[in-house]
Amino acid sequence: MSVTADIGDPHDIHPKDKQDVGKRLAAIALNDVYGFQQTHGGPDYDSVFFSSGKAYLFFKSRGQGLLSRDQSGYLRGFEIAGPDRKFYYARAQVRGERVEVYSDSVAQPVAVRYGWSNAPDGINLYNVEGFPASPFRTDQWPGVTDSVRFYKP
Repeated sequence: MSVTADIGDPHDIHPKDKQDVGKRLAAIALNDVYGFQQTHGGPDYDSVFFSSGKAYLFFKSRGQGLLSRDQSGYLRGFEIAGPDRKFYYARAQVRGERVEVYSDSVAQPVAVRYGWSNAPDGINLYNVEGFPASPFRTDQWPGVTDSVRFYKP
């Protein structure tokens, strides 16, 4: 599987940009099937720690490093929540091998999510090799559909 959240169309499940999808899938095949050891995916969330009102995120599959595909250097698509479980848009920046996330609206953060929507728009965390990070969340809180059951009479 390959991440396409950055090149997809929220109104069409089939991305128009087939070349980038093909390149990403080919990189996986070359690595996993043909043994060409290379970076073949984007940053993969590994862990988080919270300190002094900020969240510090660490990733596997960083390749040669993390980067923002934005002229300002800021990351988009991050949200942060406190103990009340309310998420607020957050500021995020690459700081070496980690990502620092914070919001003035959350004094004591306990959870972070990235690209967490049906059609994440503008997410821009990549590794140097050009592979995007997959959307993720750090919490294990019940989702809005966890208690919903489908019943067919």
